[in-house]
Amino acid sequence: MIDGKILLVDDNKSILSALEILLQFEYKSVHTISNPNQITSYPNLESFDIVLLDMNFSAGVNTGNEGLFWLKEIKKKTPHTSIIMMTAYGAVDLAVKALKEGAADFILKPWNNEKLLATVKSAYQLRKSKKEVFQLKQKENNLKQVINQNKNLIIGNSKPLNSVLSLVHKVAKTDVNVLITGENGTGKELIARELHQKSPRQQEVFINVDMGSISENLFESELFGHTKGSFTDAKEDRAGKFEAANGGTLFLDEIGNLSLQTQAKLLSAIQNKTIVRVGSNKPIPVDIRLVCATNCNLEQMVLEGIFREDLLYRINTIHIEVPALRERENDILLLADFYLKKFASKYGKQGLRINNAAEEKLMAYQWPGNVRELQHTMERTVILSEGNILKASDFLLNPKTAIAIDSGPNTLDEMEQLMITKALEKHNGNYSAAANQLGVSRQTLYNKIKKSGN
Repeated sequence: MIDGKILLVDDNKSILSALEILLQFEYKSVHTISNPNQITSYPNLESFDIVLLDMNFSAGVNTGNEGLFWLKEIKKKTPHTSIIMMTAYGAVDLAVKALKEGAADFILKPWNNEKLLATVKSAYQLRKSKKEVFQLKQKENNLKQVINQNKNLIIGNSKPLNSVLSLVHKVAKTDVNVLITGENGTGKELIARELHQKSPRQQEVFINVDMGSISENLFESELFGHTKGSFTDAKEDRAGKFEAANGGTLFLDEIGNLSLQTQAKLLSAIQNKTIVRVGSNKPIPVDIRLVCATNCNLEQMVLEGIFREDLLYRINTIHIEVPALRERENDILLLADFYLKKFASKYGKQGLRINNAAEEKLMAYQWPGNVRELQHTMERTVILSEGNILKASDFLLNPKTAIAIDSGPNTLDEMEQLMITKALEKHNGNYSAAANQLGVSRQTLYNKIKKSGN
């Protein structure tokens, strides 16, 4: 027996009885109504999977208008319920009209039992499909809301930050490609999320891709997807990041770390607004808002022949430079207070405050790691604090520039970080060139930098 719920509506009680007898052995719940005026007030109408509705209720009237009227009324209250129309008059125009108004199917009286059961079963499957699609859409919308939650607010009111935000809010209304540049830790991803949140795509997904963490041999699979069996570990079809971001915003962080070969593949996808999954020849159109970010000097990389000029023009319709924290002096204490409250709450140390000497120390520091370094500093200080007043001595500020070459690094880790820093400075932040100089892969270099927190 099918776990379905059916409502029968006909003013002929003998027909209702015949249908009820036929269907009660096939479906778990069968209800009947002989007066159509009871339909819209019927308890839990939306819980019915199928309604079998007569077309004519007035003696001698065969227009079908009454049935069409009640069809529309039911659709208003429960749009996903499958409705099958019944009539003794099989005019084609009536059938077409009922289907146009949203009926799932049409049954003629007298009916063939097997055909009627098959029609009802098909309508039940349609109802199940509609219900599943509706639930999936609800889950998708809920997931989008979770993904798009901006957990990290943009804190500050300094002039450099306000200038950036003013540009962001102007550009957000359009679909132009945006390149965000700035030092590590300045909050480039937050600016990208702000662009998304202020755009017409704000109800769609924001997909963040760290290009520095994707190995070259997995680049196409990660961004464009793959088909089952296209390579050894391809156990099933999989959509890439471009497809996942369809309708929303795709944020490509660390865009300067791509090799020339992967740059060409990315350029093709951006130009054609289509992607092709690995192992397939079928082009898939994608509708995305592209935002890229880097701490590299892409213009210099173009001159050196390690970044494609045509790709730079494609991603750089609008350029947004995020200021370093040392350029946002008015924001340092605002950010410090924000992170102080956040971590005091997290670690159960309410009532903490920073004294004047500590504030002066924070203001005087250059913050080479920018907002990210300030965040880590505040978390460490809160964890190690012993009193409610945070003094200057409680803040352990160790800029990487403090490691002097002539005095030499004190540990192997410091030596490694010094070499990485010098290599990146020499090559204007280009990871590939720095990795070649150091004799390691780009992925290894990237992992070491991530591990150090710089």
